[in-house]
Amino acid sequence: MQLDETISVEDAVQVLAMVGDLSMGLPPDHSVRTARLAARLAEENGDAADACTSTRLVGLLRWSGSTATAAGFAHLLGDDVLGRHAMVTRTLSGNPKLTLPNVLPLAQMQCEVAGDIARLLGLSSDVEEALRQLFGSHHRGDMQEALFDPNIPRAVYYVRLAGDLEVLAPAHGTEGAMRLIGERAGVKYPATLVERLAPHAQDWIDALGEPSCAADYTGHDRRVPLTIVADVIELKLPWLAGYSRRVAELAKRSAVGAGLIALEEKPLVRAALLHGIGRVAVPNGVWQRPGKLGVLDWDQVRKVPFWTARAGAQVPAIAQDATLASFVYERLDGSGYFRKARGEAVGPQERVLAVAAAYVAMTSPRPWRPAHGDAAAGTLLVAQAGAGRFDRQAVSAVLDAARAMAPRPGRAKPVQDALLSSREVEVLRHISLGETSREAARAMKISPASVRTQVDTIFEKLGAHSRPAATLKALTRGLI
Repeated sequence: MQLDETISVEDAVQVLAMVGDLSMGLPPDHSVRTARLAARLAEENGDAADACTSTRLVGLLRWSGSTATAAGFAHLLGDDVLGRHAMVTRTLSGNPKLTLPNVLPLAQMQCEVAGDIARLLGLSSDVEEALRQLFGSHHRGDMQEALFDPNIPRAVYYVRLAGDLEVLAPAHGTEGAMRLIGERAGVKYPATLVERLAPHAQDWIDALGEPSCAADYTGHDRRVPLTIVADVIELKLPWLAGYSRRVAELAKRSAVGAGLIALEEKPLVRAALLHGIGRVAVPNGVWQRPGKLGVLDWDQVRKVPFWTARAGAQVPAIAQDATLASFVYERLDGSGYFRKARGEAVGPQERVLAVAAAYVAMTSPRPWRPAHGDAAAGTLLVAQAGAGRFDRQAVSAVLDAARAMAPRPGRAKPVQDALLSSREVEVLRHISLGETSREAARAMKISPASVRTQVDTIFEKLGAHSRPAATLKALTRGLI
């Protein structure tokens, strides 16, 4: 079934800006504020209106690729959320793992994915190119070796400088932020830009409540697939790839059986695609913890639907969808979160969404357990419905839909894209879920060397340099 829900380009940019902020442990309006500062800097530097618009978009999407590097920074910092916050605010104590050879590949990956996001959204080539070079690129290597190269879009410098001011000022005060920025003038950003910023820094920060340039650029209202947002969110945890798509498809197929009318189906599908927004605010270590979560872990997990609801408050276009999505972990007996809603406070759409998400989660493998079989998942859901946690009709509808969706013996899955061979698609499905070459080889009963060769070919065909970028492109093309 094709998921045909869409979102405007500008609204997608706004949602992805917030997702990036949460992933970095920053306030959910950080990128909005950075974009306004960067646009003012472009104006002060004498750039034309179109440059202001491009700079604004680069500022908004500055951290859009950060979900792709969460796993890497979790390895380096322990906590990918608080650790990256401390890193960008320069409050991180010494960490021997934070060396250029360790960080540069992650910076390049983040830039690659951000550039791919811009291309998927159909943004201008100058926005895409600036995002690809914001922190480093596969073509240039060292993040700062080509600082004064005229071929680098000026938006790179505007956003670097504005982003640092916005993130450093709350931690060090405006004067302290400018002092830290001054130490890198001529190294991270051109000294002339720092000089232009200095007299205005406090005034511009005080005026951040007002937009600095319009959001009515060419194509801002064009519609793009909402699945782009879901796919970017799920790059944070490789084993989640495609999860929200599967929840949305199952919820859509369950709607009629659960007694929903056609008008209730559309927001249900949109909510399913967006329900993972708040997950990016929780460190990867919590999601990958084997065994039962501790009290502090649960404190963070319970905030997931809160942050999803908060996204709706910040981006009005998804307000209804995000509110519905934030009920995904509520249970009829009041044992869910974050509202602890019970009974009639949990509506029909919310009931279907909760069961669909639970079923897909149960039947998907996780780092700490294998996937439950369809029958076992069904037994668990029926038991929980009997205990009053799930709605019986919703459980019945979801299980019926899941059976109807199950692949039948002898019926091959239709090929949607001839770019990759069937063996390459199989390899891609394994590595997109975070499996190593050795793990994929074991599952496919081939050699690790063969997997690595296939991965190289896949990357070349997709025009990707990293697994997250390949995963994002493959999901968009319907390959996995």
